[in-house]
Amino acid sequence: MSSDAPGNVLFVVMDTVRADHLTPYGYDRPTTPGLADFADEATVFEEAVAPAPWTLPVHASLFTGLYPSQHGADQENPYLEGATTLAETLSAAGYDTACYSSNAWITPYTHLTDGFDHQDNFFEVMPGDLLSGPLARAWKTMNDSDRLRAVADKLVSLGNVAHEYLAGGEGADSKTPAVIDRTQEFVADSEDWFAFVNLMDAHLPYHPPDEFAAEFAPGVDSTAVCQNSKEYNSGARDIDADEWADIRNLYDAEIAHIDAQLTRLFDWLKDRGEWEDTAVVVCADHGELHGEHDLYGHEFCLYDPLVNVPLMVKHPALDADRRTDTVELVDLYHTVLDALGVEGGDPAAAGDTAVARDPTRSLLADDYRAFDDAADPDPGQAAAPGGEFGFVEYSRPVVELKQLEEKAADAGIEIPEDSRFYARMRAARRPDAKYVRIDRIDDEAYRLDADPGETTNVAGDADPAVEATERTLADFESRVGGAWTGADDADVTDDAVADMDDEAQERLRDLGYLE
Repeated sequence: MSSDAPGNVLFVVMDTVRADHLTPYGYDRPTTPGLADFADEATVFEEAVAPAPWTLPVHASLFTGLYPSQHGADQENPYLEGATTLAETLSAAGYDTACYSSNAWITPYTHLTDGFDHQDNFFEVMPGDLLSGPLARAWKTMNDSDRLRAVADKLVSLGNVAHEYLAGGEGADSKTPAVIDRTQEFVADSEDWFAFVNLMDAHLPYHPPDEFAAEFAPGVDSTAVCQNSKEYNSGARDIDADEWADIRNLYDAEIAHIDAQLTRLFDWLKDRGEWEDTAVVVCADHGELHGEHDLYGHEFCLYDPLVNVPLMVKHPALDADRRTDTVELVDLYHTVLDALGVEGGDPAAAGDTAVARDPTRSLLADDYRAFDDAADPDPGQAAAPGGEFGFVEYSRPVVELKQLEEKAADAGIEIPEDSRFYARMRAARRPDAKYVRIDRIDDEAYRLDADPGETTNVAGDADPAVEATERTLADFESRVGGAWTGADDADVTDDAVADMDDEAQERLRDLGYLE
């Protein structure tokens, strides 16, 4: 980049925020006036594709430039290892780096915070320093043991479950102002910097601050609506139209709180004279379903409300405009390196995979997504040299599956093993078409231009756009190790729990894991 390019990067992830609930994306409620103002000086991307529908693999991709099947971080292997992170690369290049979040997956024990000079996860149960050192090593030992893997799966979601139980008074929303405060403190004490922020307000459960609840969800009792997606998805709990409306109103109130806090941060940067010297990325890692396709939350599918995410970027190399070409969140790794003039590619540890900056994946480059010019094409570049496709991967969500099974069992419901709940999925998507390969049920395909709600499955209908998308997906699959066509064992029971001592079992019981 030129010498007058911004010397700092602020990277904001609005966890679980759907694009169609944001003012810049045409929502008819004023949830995000601050982001609307930001959009006036940023590029708004309408066809951004997340590499997965949930936090851990998406953030691992943001921090490594790798697709989920390449970095391997998922609920069956819930930590990132063997890959040099963006923060490690930037720290080595002399940038001050910080990560502030209240998300239980973005912690030292998952290694997502590796390389950040400063981090605080505002964890609901355990402080950040407890999650590093001996506990992080113990975490890895548990995941390397087949006997203890199920217990580790439980522990990694500790913060999210604690959030569900505690958020009514002091949940993630109450952490968001602290996240912004810490970000301001970091910026004030730094020269050239990279700050990564994850805001959890819009993640279940929804207990928005009173002022936002009064505006967007007046009269709604957040403790009375269904706040557990597994109850609904398992069939143990029904939700009628009025309750869905209440849930969506609470969700909007949460998004409005995010907007207010981001506006506070943006205004502060402007008052300090930092705004012009700061490139700003605002996106969601994934969205959320509120009853569409008879699903609640962000598991068990790859529908567009989850994977077609909001993305807005402010940088002098980008016009204040709207774009409808395909963008992948994987590209943001290269965009940040490009914004700060860092090449990358040097392993932080022997044997690490380290991805170098690729101009064909940088939003700031003239040859962005001209993948046939890539020096060392990755699977997505090789499968779609024209750059018009994005790719999504989804392995089995074993933590959510266990909770789903427990809710179903309590209601006397048996979940079929040949269902989407036990399925692994991959998708190729371009603005007009999507094809989803699913290993336990029939594949799904949609003409997004004619059917944006994905209501009619046209897999097998000889639609030319869909067939081209399926061929591209097959090529991508071959390059990442083959299609997920052999369904895994559906058993997700926790035999290792019986071997835990009484104190450990009681702690899990207190947090809602055991009855």
